Amino acid sequence: MPPTQIAEDASSVQQEEWKALKSEVSVSFANSNIRYPQNNVPKISFQKQWSVMAWKGEKVHTQLLVWTKKDINQVSFKLTDLVNSRGNRIAKENIRASFVRYVMTDQYMPGCPKHRINQYDSAWAEDIIDVIDSLPMKSNTVQPVWLSIKVPSDISAGNYAGAIIINAEKKYKLDILVRVLRHTLPPPEKWSFDLDLWQHPASVARVHQLPLWSAEHFEKMRPYFEMLAKAGQKNITTSIINEPWNHQTFDDFPSLIKWVKKKNGAWFYDYSLFDKYVSFVMDCGIKERINCYTMIPWELSFKYYDEETEKDTVVRFETKSAEYKMFWSNMLKDFTKHLKEKKWFSMTSISVDERPLEDMKIAIGILKEIDADWKIALAGDYHPIIEEEIFDYSIASKSTFSDKILTERKKLGKPSTFYTCCAEEFPNGYTFSSPADHVWIGWYAAAHGFTGYLRWAFNSWTKNPLADSRYTAWPAGDTFQIYPGPRSSIRFEKLIEGIQDFEKIRILKSIYVKGGHQKELDQLMKLLDTFQIESLKHTPSLNTVIKAKQSIDKLYNAPLI
Repeated sequence: MPPTQIAEDASSVQQEEWKALKSEVSVSFANSNIRYPQNNVPKISFQKQWSVMAWKGEKVHTQLLVWTKKDINQVSFKLTDLVNSRGNRIAKENIRASFVRYVMTDQYMPGCPKHRINQYDSAWAEDIIDVIDSLPMKSNTVQPVWLSIKVPSDISAGNYAGAIIINAEKKYKLDILVRVLRHTLPPPEKWSFDLDLWQHPASVARVHQLPLWSAEHFEKMRPYFEMLAKAGQKNITTSIINEPWNHQTFDDFPSLIKWVKKKNGAWFYDYSLFDKYVSFVMDCGIKERINCYTMIPWELSFKYYDEETEKDTVVRFETKSAEYKMFWSNMLKDFTKHLKEKKWFSMTSISVDERPLEDMKIAIGILKEIDADWKIALAGDYHPIIEEEIFDYSIASKSTFSDKILTERKKLGKPSTFYTCCAEEFPNGYTFSSPADHVWIGWYAAAHGFTGYLRWAFNSWTKNPLADSRYTAWPAGDTFQIYPGPRSSIRFEKLIEGIQDFEKIRILKSIYVKGGHQKELDQLMKLLDTFQIESLKHTPSLNTVIKAKQSIDKLYNAPLI
């Protein structure tokens, strides 16, 4: 089992190591794939320069550490432009430095057991990329700083040099060298990678203490969804019934559609909130697909408003019952008409999450009776018998599509992704996971022909996510990838890095295939073959990712491209 790198509890502070330091304050670049404990002296070699290769349009990042034997009233930083020998520059507006904060995490336990929040060993993990410009430091502590650079797509290739100056009662200058290659990475909206992180609008309302669906709530959601759009998100997560997942998260998951049974027994469906929400998310930049959850909820109960009794009512149906078919047929006929009027039908899927095969067959049958063109999305086990019917299919990481099926699906434009959840210790995106896991995920998708990656929660926050990522049902951090603010995370930034690598690999393969460069293509495919989930049991993702990046850097620089 590979070691996870997490912060240690304050009780483990190695006082003697702090005392042995010659300098009261130290500053150095560090590895962005490692979480450094807040209270332990970093075990790193001093690095005063960060040198990185980047494509035009690429976002690159690293971290640096400040550690101190004494209290410091205020630590801040200053950035310079990056300039090449011809005077061209990457303006400092394209460079961002952010302090990284620590959050409480726990450990992996097989089987996703329900548990008390403090039941397992817990620790402080470095993850939150904060939005403040300065902070104090206590003695015998470490303060990470996340440094990211968005390389303009229209810049000239060449070497760009600049610096970050850390002010920790005196100034510490660290040099930055970005070697911009002649290749260009497309903007996120043109990435081929199918990213599907499920959004949770009610969670935003709760943490910001705003009325659900108020104008203020929508305004507050915008930067979160714009952040997700910039990561290449393709799908809008919508709930068409109340609690599709039987309240598996801290916050409610209310329906965007109001189901009303009228006094005369007829049904009315109010789509006004659904329409408003979908239009809003599209305006934020996520506009390729609408995934509707769900015909088969985790508990087969359905809520509607009864005009006769003037109250909300819950009914329960088995999928094989006549009542279930009638209940859904009425709604889906009306919903189909509405979606076609909005010109959204062709981009909409009825989506299902990890439900039994027999239930899936019944739901598919109902949908196809109403309109043969209905799309279905499924995140779950691979079922060959219904594969043809699934448009957007995300299979568990333990499964694979056959080469033949995957080729056919891609030819038909069907998203064919994989997902991870609490069933996997690694690769994953917990707050105790190696940050390299999320980079590894992009490479794994490229290696095995997947079109992307799905994860069940972008922002299903815990009670106090800025302090504690633990939850009673899942490993810490499983329910969200970013923080209120919005604040990014090391995990989210590394996921974007892996997606960018996926896109670069795709472009590189295309060049080799079109140019007939079989030797180079073979080298690339051999490199991708090292990305196997079984290998993570004995080789940490960090090792594989670093080795792969070093190897592929040579391919990026080859005269062929």
